[in-house]
Amino acid sequence: MIRVNELSFTYGGGAPAVADLSFGVEPGEIFGFLGPSGAGKTTTQKILLRLLRGYKGSIEVFGKPLQRWGRDYFQNVGVSFEFPSHYAKLTALENLKLFAAFYAGPTADPAALLEEVGLAEDADKRVEHYSKGMRIRLNVARSLLNNPQLLFLDEPTAGLDPANARRIRDLIADRRKAGATVFLTTHDMGVAEALCDRVGLLVDGRLAALDSPRALRLAHSRRAVEVTFVKDGARGSETFDLDGLSENAQFRDLLQRAQIETIHSLEPTLDDVFIKLAGAAT
Repeated sequence: MIRVNELSFTYGGGAPAVADLSFGVEPGEIFGFLGPSGAGKTTTQKILLRLLRGYKGSIEVFGKPLQRWGRDYFQNVGVSFEFPSHYAKLTALENLKLFAAFYAGPTADPAALLEEVGLAEDADKRVEHYSKGMRIRLNVARSLLNNPQLLFLDEPTAGLDPANARRIRDLIADRRKAGATVFLTTHDMGVAEALCDRVGLLVDGRLAALDSPRALRLAHSRRAVEVTFVKDGARGSETFDLDGLSENAQFRDLLQRAQIETIHSLEPTLDDVFIKLAGAAT
């Protein structure tokens, strides 16, 4: 769906905002683009959205060089920016109907989209009276108007309460099941871990890692388990190497003589991997 080869871009005469980026996004994949502030995520996304020109390298989208696309590109692409932009004096329903008119082909039912993002009861409320979270959900709904094959989502759950964040995560997963490809930019490692087939970690304009969340966690995990237990009326914990665990006399003694409460592998979270790799690359 997306092929990026040796992409570089510089604002003015400073250091490159992105440098020698190469990656691909497969059809039907949710691809997470992660990185600290200033890493180059927004720059890359703007290039992929044809908002920035003058880059070096090559990009193909839908099997066609990006620079050869015209306005028809946006008939197949949906975009939800991090900072929502709507007509504040119009209602949510009026906003969606207005933006639907920009597309040449058939569009989704605006009322159904508002139902999908949990805004049906506020469809006729002016957007100026919407909270930040409501505007973000309206932004997501707007990105789905043209039933896009390729969806760019920038922090789609930022500022949302847990219930609505889950609603948006489920919506994204459902779009993937329906065949859409999602390019997801986020700082929320929980969202990335829950949704993404693969993630790319961008640090100082370069890819520091590219793999599935699980593979990244395992690659940086410690081969050990932590056991919490109660023995002789006292609660304790011990850590054991996974290698040779079945022959470890102390571990076997705990199993036989103590009340085991938990046994956990010492696998890092995606947050841990993010912090480790971002720190190592800076």
